[in-house]
Amino acid sequence: MLEKLEAIKKKWKEIEQKMNEPSAMANMKLFIKLNKDYKDLQPIVEGYDKLSLIVNNIESAKDVLNNEKDEEFRSLAKEELSVLIPQREELEEKLRLMLIPKDPTDSKNSIVEIRAGTGGDEASIFAGDLYRMYVKFAESKGWKVEYLDSTDGTVGGFKEVIFNIIGEDVYGQMKYESGVHRVQRVPVTEAQGRVHTSAASVVVLPEADEFDVVLNPADIRRDTFCSSGPGGQSVNTTYSAIRLTHIPTGIVATCQDEKSQIKNYNKALSVLRTRLFELEHQKYLNEIASKRKTMVSTGDRSAKIRTYNYPQGRVTDHRIGLTLYNLQSIVDGNIQELIDQLQLAENTERLKAEIEAA
Repeated sequence: MLEKLEAIKKKWKEIEQKMNEPSAMANMKLFIKLNKDYKDLQPIVEGYDKLSLIVNNIESAKDVLNNEKDEEFRSLAKEELSVLIPQREELEEKLRLMLIPKDPTDSKNSIVEIRAGTGGDEASIFAGDLYRMYVKFAESKGWKVEYLDSTDGTVGGFKEVIFNIIGEDVYGQMKYESGVHRVQRVPVTEAQGRVHTSAASVVVLPEADEFDVVLNPADIRRDTFCSSGPGGQSVNTTYSAIRLTHIPTGIVATCQDEKSQIKNYNKALSVLRTRLFELEHQKYLNEIASKRKTMVSTGDRSAKIRTYNYPQGRVTDHRIGLTLYNLQSIVDGNIQELIDQLQLAENTERLKAEIEAA
């Protein structure tokens, strides 16, 4: 593993050198890629430097044990080894996980689509609850949330809501939320106090960059209409909302968040680009599913991934069999523990697959 880490450090230094060359600075696309690669490798290089120091200290302590006759020095060396060896093993395990090839889309922003499923009005209310949960989670991470489009539920919540989350490594965290979410509780519309089961589907897409998908303007039909969602006094009086249709595929994207037609157009274009990019990304997810028997992040939108049981105050993630009894905290946006456990399960699976393939 040390040889592999040494090669990565050499590559990291080469990238650093290329970033300082005038040709890279003159080519913004190249510079952005180099900067991303540099940042991606930096934690591995830092871990390698730390591991090298620990390995050298272990060798020095062993040398004392083999050659030193003074019992006091030998005792100190033994004590040092009892601390250093577990540190080395822990760091090696972390580095093994870091060396697993990452999904290249993990660093991207995400477009999230939540749709009410079975359960009528209660499903729409639940879709609204999920929307607020993700907004609060994004705020806790320092991410920015941009509302794009929605259709309100009859008695609250949303039949559908689409929004963008912008920040560092958003898709790498949010991708685990794709799937069917189920809620078990007494709906506000229930007069007899019976517990109902409702559902909402969540789709998390990696936002496509301009370089990922090239769109021909001739392939896009543009329609304008009056906004009906959040936006202030001018919502229903100006034709600022945009609907874009990609003629070859029939894919549609709308945005009515901004008062400015140009801003809505740019946001809708981003959604359209992302949905086209997702067609290719789905092939990648299907390939993962065929290689590993995983339910963690296969992109299977029909899979029931999580249940929120209000009478018992519990949340169960069915992919890894994890149950937590802090439902209110979770719906208030504290979903990091769930995501951490899902990441750990997937990384362990990936590491196992790497070892078996070696």
